[in-house]
Order: sequence, then structure tokens, then C-alpha cells
Amino acid sequence: MDTCACALELLGMLVYVGAWLCTLATTILPQWLTMSTALLPVESYELGLWETCVVQDVGGMECRAYDSLLGLSSDLKLARIFMCASLAVGILGILVAIPGLYLVNTCKDQGGTRTKRVLTIIGGILGVVAGVLCLIPVSYMAHLAVIHFFDDKVPDVVPRWEFGDALFCGWVGGFLLIVAGLLLLTSCFCTQVEPQPALQRRYQVMSTDVSYRKRSEYV
Repeated sequence: MDTCACALELLGMLVYVGAWLCTLATTILPQWLTMSTALLPVESYELGLWETCVVQDVGGMECRAYDSLLGLSSDLKLARIFMCASLAVGILGILVAIPGLYLVNTCKDQGGTRTKRVLTIIGGILGVVAGVLCLIPVSYMAHLAVIHFFDDKVPDVVPRWEFGDALFCGWVGGFLLIVAGLLLLTSCFCTQVEPQPALQRRYQVMSTDVSYRKRSEYV
């Protein structure tokens, strides 16, 4: 196998794992949206997928989980579904791509190169899908925040939600998942299928000739 293809595989897997951990952090962090009020400048509020938090300037932080799933808005429900789906597809892609790595000593028997290549392609496609699933809820929540922030119907004195750290982490994670998937796919395109040895090809030709002669004799 080409050294360039091996390097692309290793780089893709490292980026893959790091991007998945970044996506996991995005799902857990409560800083999807933040809001600070002019009336209480010592306090700020944070909105996440699983809980809301109140942060004080003195260093205190109090979080409270949502009471009921049915009481959540449709935006948070969809964001939960997409982020959980992204994590599931991402970890599945990692598990599928690992046996397809050239440095992993599996599937190296006859026809194993083709099998490893298929596994790597599937892992790369799943990585791209996981990245898209992560970018959709993050970008949508950011879109809603921008629309509400510049809404002329809301008075300027009313506090509004702004971008939190989790949104930026989600953009990075989704983008890196797509990059990791593309790196794995590129490594497959750089891989050349190993030609069969001369003796094996000669044996196959001789076997085909013998079987053809036997069929001709029976006829």
C-alpha cells in the first residue's frame, strides 16, 4: 500500500476521533445560547439541550434539568435528535473504519484488500453523514438566535439570546467529521488493488482450461 494512503488513513482516524469527542462535548455542554441582562449584570443565563444554568460573576453556577420532555420546544427536541444521531453514526463509522485500516492486522487473506477498502469507504461516508447531522442543529439554533436578536418587534431593553461556546464547538466538530470522512475516502482512492501473483494467475488459467476441456469431452 502507498505510504501516502497510510498517512491519510491515520490522519483521518485521528481527526475522526477528535471530531467525535468535540461533538460529544457540544451535546453535553449547556452553553448553546447565553443571555445577560442589564438589570442584573452579575448574572447570566445559559441554555443547553439538557439543562439551563445561571452563572454569577462571583463564580457560582446553578443548573437545572428540564422537567419534562413534552414541555420542550420543538427546536430543542430536534436538536437532541440530530446530535444523538450524529454521535451514533460517528461512533459506528469509527468502529467500521478501524478494521479497514491497512496497519490493522485483519482481513489480510485472499481478497482482504478489497474488504478493507470497502470498510474504509463505509467509515468515511458515515463520517460525512455524522458531520452533516451535527451541523444542522447547530446552524439552525444559531439561525434562530440571529432572527430573534434582530427582531424589530422586540424592544431594545429586552434581553436576547446570543451564541454560546457550544455552538462554536459544534461547528468545529461537524466540520472535522466531514474532513475526516473525506480523508478516509481519499485514502481509498489512492490505494491500488494489489495484483495477483503470477503463479496464482497461471493456476487459475490452467484450472479454467481444464474445466473447459472436461465440459467439452462430456458434450
